[in-house]
Amino acid sequence: MGDYYGLVVLVGVASLLTTSPCDASCSGTDGHAGVPGAPGRNGWPGPKGEKGEPAVMASGPVDVGVLMRLKGETGSRGLPGAMGPKGYRGDLGAAGQPGNIGRPGPPGKSSAQGQNSDQQARSAFSAIRTTTDYPRYNQIVTYQNVVVNKPANFNAATGQFTCKVSGVYYFTFHSVAKVSICLYIATDAPYNKLGFCDYNHSKNMHRNQDQVLSGGVVLQLTAGQKVWLESFKDQQIDADARDTREKQIIFSGFLLFSN
Repeated sequence: MGDYYGLVVLVGVASLLTTSPCDASCSGTDGHAGVPGAPGRNGWPGPKGEKGEPAVMASGPVDVGVLMRLKGETGSRGLPGAMGPKGYRGDLGAAGQPGNIGRPGPPGKSSAQGQNSDQQARSAFSAIRTTTDYPRYNQIVTYQNVVVNKPANFNAATGQFTCKVSGVYYFTFHSVAKVSICLYIATDAPYNKLGFCDYNHSKNMHRNQDQVLSGGVVLQLTAGQKVWLESFKDQQIDADARDTREKQIIFSGFLLFSN
């Protein structure tokens, strides 16, 4: 009976607590902040983000300082690449300025030999033909005046130069006439003949205008070989050979160097 009475009392107190309103005097005191918990584990990596928009270049001049800050570190030097194919040859450049004049060289040595080497190493001549006669075809030209003949290797009467010193010679001639004329520089050396012509086929064959003809050649001669001028016919007309106006032929030659 006593246990039943105690149960009734507890039920009555609980009913009183639930039905009676609680005023401000019945609130409890604030509790203390809790202790922070231990750090949690790292989470799983998130998904890859979407590709960003391309950078927009600013208009106007580029700031070099900005570019230098954006520049990455210099990498290590790479291996040399394979040699490429040879390029095309470029155009020839403009001529450069002439250089300074060099200093004179040492004196040369004489190559002549023998007791009379000074005279034998020299040879030169020049002869002049002045006449109104036309030089006959296929004949050697002869001369009236000899200007130079040292030593006497040229014969004006025969019109021939005879080589006395073997070497290299230069021969030249000049003719002045008012008609067409053709001349050979001829020799009995292997070279044989070299012809030169100047034509005057004007309808007025008596016009007073000179025609000038020139020719020259370098020859290798040995002692005893001869050189001369010889007239020949090519495109001349018959009136040319009958012309009686003054004509002049100058024949010259000299030794360049002896063998």
